Amino acid sequence: MTAGAAFHEVRFPTAIALGASGGPTRRTEIVSLGSGHEQRNQRWAQSRRRYDAGFGIRSLDDLHAVIAFFEARAGRLYGFRFRDPLDRKSCAPGDQPGPLDQHLGVGDGETADFQLVKTAVASPGGIPRPIAKPVAGTVRIAVDGVEVAEGLDFSLDAATGVVSFAALSVPPAAAVVTAGFEFDVPVRFDTDEIRVNLVAFEAGDIPSIPLIEVFP
Repeated sequence: MTAGAAFHEVRFPTAIALGASGGPTRRTEIVSLGSGHEQRNQRWAQSRRRYDAGFGIRSLDDLHAVIAFFEARAGRLYGFRFRDPLDRKSCAPGDQPGPLDQHLGVGDGETADFQLVKTAVASPGGIPRPIAKPVAGTVRIAVDGVEVAEGLDFSLDAATGVVSFAALSVPPAAAVVTAGFEFDVPVRFDTDEIRVNLVAFEAGDIPSIPLIEVFP
């Protein structure tokens, strides 16, 4: 059985995710020249996140929950949502998302659909990161600094992160569209096997449960 880019819109157990380790990975090709200089080539436009959920397991009940979740996803076959404890908002971790947090684009009077994105504030030339798995009910949108209403002015596809403006609310030409939101990271298990030694587990040996970001 195959599933292509099949994805389950369910979240990995949040309490366990809070204890996971991991973060973004980039791929840079470096060639050392005879002169001592280097040539560096960016292989990926976007970083790819990896996590180890094993560090979040604190009890046999946690382990049981993860194994059940693993089985329901058929190992690596189906993707799912993961709440990154350090990067899950359009703003700083300690702040609340606001409608001016992230720049989505500029209206032209015709375009109705805008993809949610997040750009690192600390990187003036940063590449916008598409946000495909926003948390429903947290997305706030503004047009030229004025917040608009979900359900009246726009709708959200929580499975793709696309904001669609209603016909009478399409941003006019030169209007800046911004957003604030919470989001999950789309991931899958990066293994088809979870190996657990219960004797070692009771002694504090945590099983490795690798996860890797996918791009649905």
